[in-house]
Amino acid sequence: MLNYNRFDWAIAVPVLAFIGLGLGVVFAQLKKAGLAFWSSSLGCAGIIGTAGVSMFPFIMPSSTDPRSSLTVYDAVSSHLTLGLMLGATVIFLPLIAMYTSWAYKVMWGKVTTEFVAANDKSVY
Repeated sequence: MLNYNRFDWAIAVPVLAFIGLGLGVVFAQLKKAGLAFWSSSLGCAGIIGTAGVSMFPFIMPSSTDPRSSLTVYDAVSSHLTLGLMLGATVIFLPLIAMYTSWAYKVMWGKVTTEFVAANDKSVY
């Protein structure tokens, strides 16, 4: 667990988390929703990346026997599994993207109190 001593660049990941979350707070106070979203996303990626950089190559370290730990290298799937998942991704990812785009287009816009009051007899 000494990755920060071994790799000088590793400290950039938690710094990225702090910067992203700090900018997210600043942009939220300035009412810049888009920038606040992307900054907080960067902060979340930095937090998850910090766990990955800190523990690499371990995914689940064993507290009793380090040789029994689950590592990145032990958790890899077979070539057949990876090939099947690639095929499923090539087929289903475009379908999911099209459906999500359609749903986004149908539900576009903000719901205001005036709209709710005017349509109080409909199901929404």
